[in-house]
Amino acid sequence: MKNKEIKGLTEAELKEKLAVEKEALQRLKFGHAISPIENPSKINKARKLVARLNTELRAKQISK
Repeated sequence: MKNKEIKGLTEAELKEKLAVEKEALQRLKFGHAISPIENPSKINKARKLVARLNTELRAKQISK
C-alpha cells in the first residue's frame, strides 16, 4: 500500500486496516518462529506498513 493510498483513507478505514495488518504481522512472526518463512523481508514490510498506518492515523487525530 502506497503512502498516497494511505493518506486517502478516513480515520475509521485506517483503524480497520491497522487491525488487519497487525493481525497479519502477528501471523507472519508466529509462522517464522515455528518454521522459517521463505521470504523474511515480508516481516519488515508488514512492520513498516503498520508504522505508516499508525503515523497517518495519529496525524489525522491531531489535525481535528
